[in-house]
Amino acid sequence: MDQSEMVIGESYQKTNPDGHYEDTTAHHEPIKNDDGIVKYLEKPCRNNQDSDTESGSTSGEGRSPVMDCLTRASKPFLASSHPLPEDPSPVRKFAQGFLCPPSGKFAAVIVAVLIFAVWWASIISITKGETKPYPLIIVFIGSWCGGYLIKSTTLPPLLGMLIVGCLLANVPGIDVAKDIPSSWSSTARSAALTVILIKAGLGLDPVALKRLSMMVLRLAFLPSLAEVVVDGVAAKLILDLSWTWSFLLAFVLAVVSPAVVVPSMLGLSEKGYGLNKGIPTLVIASVSLDAVLAITGFGVMLSVCFSEGDIAWIICKGPLEVLVGIAFGSACGVILWYIPQRSSKNLSLFRSALLVGGGLLTIFGSSAIDWKGAGPLACLSLAFVAAYKWKDDYRGTGKKMPEEEVIGVLWMIFQPLLFGLIGAAVEISDLDGDTVGKGIGVLFMGLAVRMCVASVVGLKSDLNLKERLFLPLAWIPKATVQAAIGAIAYDKAVKDDETDLIPKGKTVLTIAFLAILITAPIGSVIIAMVGPRLLHKTEDQHDLKHGHDNPAMDVKDVEDGKDSKDSKDASATTKI
Repeated sequence: MDQSEMVIGESYQKTNPDGHYEDTTAHHEPIKNDDGIVKYLEKPCRNNQDSDTESGSTSGEGRSPVMDCLTRASKPFLASSHPLPEDPSPVRKFAQGFLCPPSGKFAAVIVAVLIFAVWWASIISITKGETKPYPLIIVFIGSWCGGYLIKSTTLPPLLGMLIVGCLLANVPGIDVAKDIPSSWSSTARSAALTVILIKAGLGLDPVALKRLSMMVLRLAFLPSLAEVVVDGVAAKLILDLSWTWSFLLAFVLAVVSPAVVVPSMLGLSEKGYGLNKGIPTLVIASVSLDAVLAITGFGVMLSVCFSEGDIAWIICKGPLEVLVGIAFGSACGVILWYIPQRSSKNLSLFRSALLVGGGLLTIFGSSAIDWKGAGPLACLSLAFVAAYKWKDDYRGTGKKMPEEEVIGVLWMIFQPLLFGLIGAAVEISDLDGDTVGKGIGVLFMGLAVRMCVASVVGLKSDLNLKERLFLPLAWIPKATVQAAIGAIAYDKAVKDDETDLIPKGKTVLTIAFLAILITAPIGSVIIAMVGPRLLHKTEDQHDLKHGHDNPAMDVKDVEDGKDSKDSKDASATTKI
């Protein structure tokens, strides 16, 4: 301690520049812990003037009687008057959040409600009361609360969002979702699709993709293609749809949900399960490619289903939309390498704004020029190509790009809106029991084939029997992409006033809803319960930090006669 300072008891004396002693005493300073709960620590403060002021405040000197009365009346409701003990009980923590200022989860709820209340009031002010946005806001808040309640269980939050949306459209007395204009609902779902595609594009690491083995490619494409074929044929024979609409439905059903699979696999990875064979990496990488395949196929079939005129042009337009979408998105992504300039003080803000704006342009612009199949791929390519250069500054650091965090926040907003609106679009009173039963039959036939093919794909790897059994179980959940593209055909039929196609679009939407409702909770629970029993648990956490070779991704299809060194060089491995 400096010679000019000395400690006396709990007080604190320090020499000021004039040579006189200043006395300080301890007072409470509010801080927040990781849970957002306010606690109070003692901090020294000057006692020559501040203590006089504080003493005067306490005794009411210098303040009006009204202020004194208000201070005494508000004291029981202030968090500063009720500091948390060292080891508070859960009930005590929960109660602390209701004090002023609010903290913890209660504060988060207030923020969400306040934000949308402000938006609501702003929209009413702009439209002068001609538009009533409250049904959409109620669906959002209700879906968010439903997801929050389900989150405390092992089930995915999207299930609660889906159920709440369905209830708000079908239960008399609270069926406010029926008042949402179809144009609003369609626009909100398209915006959510944009966020999903950008999130998927940013999550595809090109460096990691270069290291991916044939095992990942086989696991991504073969089970999905097999399910598409089975679903397409089954829909034609069972649901009596045309071949084009049957395969459009097949591509909707065939994709696995990253929103369910990725968090579930990360949960297993954090506990050490499957790390010795790199199974979490294997599944997560395959899920991303699986979504690309489904979106591409869906875009082609959507163009064919709604095309009119020359059959030759219809056949060529689908693949052409794929090429145009990839080319346009890639070109826009390259532009974002150089604009905005890297020296900008608000680089991440400008990049995020251009990225989201470009994604919205591809989705809504492709619809405006009747090239709807090109939009999703253009959006995905835009995010992927842009991130290819942006990630150079973060690769190897273990940090995420700021743009990924921005998109993550947007997804927090659009996720409850998307699943709530999907649930609200299903009218239970109009459901045909025969269609529901047949749709579930088509769904499970495709799932059965997918699981069988996934098991066979695992044969050409170093996975043991238990690990090969786990792979098909991880491919059950369906949710995010079904919610995003399941309603596109129906929305387009309604927008174009295609009365003969609206029932087909409604069928696709209903079966997509059933697929989410059935497979998302089942798949999530199976991964959480079966994973620890079938996968090896790595106790040494060293591999988590530094990575290790992934023998599950070794390519065994090497030519005979090569030495071990060449075989090793031919192996495509990845690291966790």
